[in-house]
Amino acid sequence: MAINTDKNSYTFIFAIIMVVVVGALLAFVSSSLSGTISENIRLEKQQNILYAMGVNNNDEGSVEFISTSEVAQVFNQYIKKQLVIEGDQITEDKEAFLIDLKKEAERAKNGEARRLPVFIGEKEGKTFYVLPMLGKGLWDAIWGYVALDDKLVIQGVFFDHKGETPGLGANIKQRFFMDDFTGESILKNNDIVGVKVIKGNNDPLNNDKLDNEVDALAGATITGNGLSAMLSDSFKLYENYLNSILVQ
Repeated sequence: MAINTDKNSYTFIFAIIMVVVVGALLAFVSSSLSGTISENIRLEKQQNILYAMGVNNNDEGSVEFISTSEVAQVFNQYIKKQLVIEGDQITEDKEAFLIDLKKEAERAKNGEARRLPVFIGEKEGKTFYVLPMLGKGLWDAIWGYVALDDKLVIQGVFFDHKGETPGLGANIKQRFFMDDFTGESILKNNDIVGVKVIKGNNDPLNNDKLDNEVDALAGATITGNGLSAMLSDSFKLYENYLNSILVQ
C-alpha cells in the first residue's frame, strides 16, 4: 500500500524521525570529540600561561605561542608550582590550570569558597607569579593571565575575548596593546590597585610605568573599561596572597 505523503500526519512523523536521527548523530559526534576538545583546552591554557611569562615564539609584532606538540613539556619545565587558594588555605594542585573561573564565580555567589589558581614559574633565574582572571567586555566574556614579579610589577600579560568587535575591542589580544602592560606596577602608595585602560592618558608611548595606566584602544571604551575592572577585581581577590609576596 502506497504511503500518502500529503497527509499532515506523515509530515509530523517524518519531522520527529529526523529530529531523533539528527539528535543522535550530534550526540555521537559530541561524545566522540569530547576527549579532543578537553585536550585542546588543556594545551591552550598552558600556552596562555606561558605566553604571559614571556615563554613564546613571538617575532616582531606577532603573537606566537609555544607549539601544541611541545607545550606540555615546556609548561612542566617553566611552571614549578601550581597553587590553589581557597579561603585561608593554600594547597598545591598539578592541574590547577584547569579550574574554571566562571564556575568558581558561581560558587562564590552561592556562598561557597572560591578556588583561585596561582602559577609560580621560573625563567632565567627570576620568579613569576601568574594569575588568571575573567571579566566582561562589551559583548561577552573577556579573560587573561598576568605575570608579576616579587615587587608586583607586571612582566607580561595575555588577554583574549569571546565576541569583541574586530579591529576595536578585539585588539586586546594584539601585541601593541598587551606589550604596554609590561613594566607597569599594580601598586599605588603601597596599595594594590591594578592598571587602568585610559583614553587620553597623555602617555601614548607608555613610558610612565608608575601611573597605573595604559593607553586605551581607539573605539573600544567599554571593552577597555571592562578590562580595567577585570584587573582591579581580580587583584582584589588575590590581595592577601599578593601582599604575602611583598614581605617574603
